Parts: sequence; C-alpha cells; structure tokens
Amino acid sequence: MRNIVALPVILFSVILQSAIISRVYLLSGIADLPLVMLAAWALQEEVDSAWQWAVATGLLVGFISGIPLIVPVLGYIAVVVLAQIFQRRVWQAPLLAMFSITFLGTIVVSVLSLVVLRFLGVPLPISDVLGLLTLPSVLLNMLLAIPVYAVMRDLARWVYPSLEVE
Repeated sequence: MRNIVALPVILFSVILQSAIISRVYLLSGIADLPLVMLAAWALQEEVDSAWQWAVATGLLVGFISGIPLIVPVLGYIAVVVLAQIFQRRVWQAPLLAMFSITFLGTIVVSVLSLVVLRFLGVPLPISDVLGLLTLPSVLLNMLLAIPVYAVMRDLARWVYPSLEVE
C-alpha cells in the first residue's frame, strides 16, 4: 500500500519537469526535478522503496525524453546507491548528504548521457558539455535541493508514521 504513493509523486515530478522546470535555463543547463526528488526520497531513513522509485522514474523520464532509456534508469539507480551510501555515512547531516548526492548525481547522469550520446555518434565537445550543461544544471539542482528535501521528508513521515520521532 505504501508503494501506491509513488505513482502520483513520480508522475507529478515528471510532468512538472517537462512542463515547467525544463523551460528554466541557466546557460544551456536545466534542473532535473526527478533526480532531486529521488535523492531526497532515498535519504529518508525508513524508506525501502527507493529502488522501485528509481526504476519507475527512469523508465518514465526515458520514455518522454529523447535520451536512450538506459541513461535515466542507470543514472537514477546510481543516485539511489549514492543516497544509501551517504545515509549510512553522513546520517547526522541530512542536508549535507542531500547537497552531495545532488551534486554527484547530476554529474553522473550528465557524464552517462555524454558517454552514451558519443557512443551513438553525436559529436559533443566535452568542455562545452561540462561548462554549458553540467555545471549550470548542478547549480539549478542545488537550488531545488532544500525545498524538495523538505517536501519528501514530509511525505515520508506521512507514508511511514514511525519517522516522527524527532
């Protein structure tokens, strides 16, 4: 029953990403709301469904975007892996972990996209991708990190009531 909440949350984040967030540019970079949402969800203590959320979100993002399906699925799974590693290591500073995962996750997804697109024959200069796409995307994702973390923390407390022991 707890996993049913994933469908509307994932759909809402992907729709919001494609309709509004993707229209906000910084140089050529855009924020990745589903990535930030997954990072925040995976950082919650009692959440055990982050893997399913990563696969479902990756499939949906891959379906609506022009990037090959493997990129968002592997990228979002990497974000969940990073979140679980950070959850064990940096448990006393959840916002520090959120910023770190957002930073690293954005870079992982961007580099993975670059590698797959170059493998498919798209000539992308690495310096342009890093300077005009990746770094502005990191900044925009960092701006989304705190509000998204707060929303996902409240959602996790609602879905898993045992989290309210603060």
